[in-house]
Amino acid sequence: MKQTAVVILNWNGKDFLKKFLPGVIEYSKEDAEIIVADNNSSDDSVSFLQDNFPEIRIIQNKENGGFAKGYNDALKEVDAKYYILLNSDIEVTPNWINPLYKLMEENEDIAACQPKLIDYNNKTKFEYAGAAGGFIDYLGFPFCRGRIFFNLEEDKAQYNDTTEVFWATGACLMIRSELYHKNDGLDEDFFAHMEEIDLCWRLKNQGHKIYYCGESTVYHIGGGTLPKSNSKKTYLNFRNNYILLLKNLPKQKIFSVFFLRFILDQIASFKFLFTGGFKDFIAVYKAYFHFIGKYKTHKKKRLKSIHSYPSKTYRKSIVWQHYIKGKKKYKQIDL
Repeated sequence: MKQTAVVILNWNGKDFLKKFLPGVIEYSKEDAEIIVADNNSSDDSVSFLQDNFPEIRIIQNKENGGFAKGYNDALKEVDAKYYILLNSDIEVTPNWINPLYKLMEENEDIAACQPKLIDYNNKTKFEYAGAAGGFIDYLGFPFCRGRIFFNLEEDKAQYNDTTEVFWATGACLMIRSELYHKNDGLDEDFFAHMEEIDLCWRLKNQGHKIYYCGESTVYHIGGGTLPKSNSKKTYLNFRNNYILLLKNLPKQKIFSVFFLRFILDQIASFKFLFTGGFKDFIAVYKAYFHFIGKYKTHKKKRLKSIHSYPSKTYRKSIVWQHYIKGKKKYKQIDL
């Protein structure tokens, strides 16, 4: 039995499977079991797989509970030392698994890692979802090496290293199965967006490390389920970020961080309003109300003792550095 399982979560993604699954099979079959977990698709994805890729194992989830629940349900049925959660809209490259596997095998303190993510539609630039490894500032704003907010850097081999980061992208996430299940996997209350950051933060609060491996490269389309400019995505990003903070912040920082975030998010909401994004403006307040309504539920998920930010937290404001000081590249900030 292979030690690694590549698990692709599919929901109405027949076109992506048709386009990218042959490459995943070609460049992964020697190193991993390849599995497609179908999230109760309403298209003919499953019959397409059965007819065209009979060698691929299919796990059929009974409902579409989102990215988090979809993977949690499917991975209960997968026996492997390592899982690679792979988006269906990713093109892999030759020898993409071996560097990740070697990194994990040689470093038991690494809980999860990711490869380099490049934009499939513009292969000179990093891709938004994970770029060259993720970080987060003390107020909970995520960013990446190679991507600060919507500013994407060109890939000029500046991030071909292997290094510790704060979070690894859920678009292509290699993780130890034991730790995945020990921590109850992805938080299903997130549904989609930022659930991988939450999982990585929880792992870091327990003393584990998250890494980026520049020796492995994949190409990501991104926005396969929801486009970047979508009010539902705005709602999920704001709501999930509040949940993320409540679950993982040091206890003594919760009040001050939420106070500052309230001010900054008010500014963001009115920016949406004044630039024609009325639905996004409403989405911010829907996120507030949902979070407040479920406050006690999310608070119960905190570890009993979180007294400090884990390693690789950016102790300054990335909002200030980017929007006020004009810093657009990762290497311009002092991490």
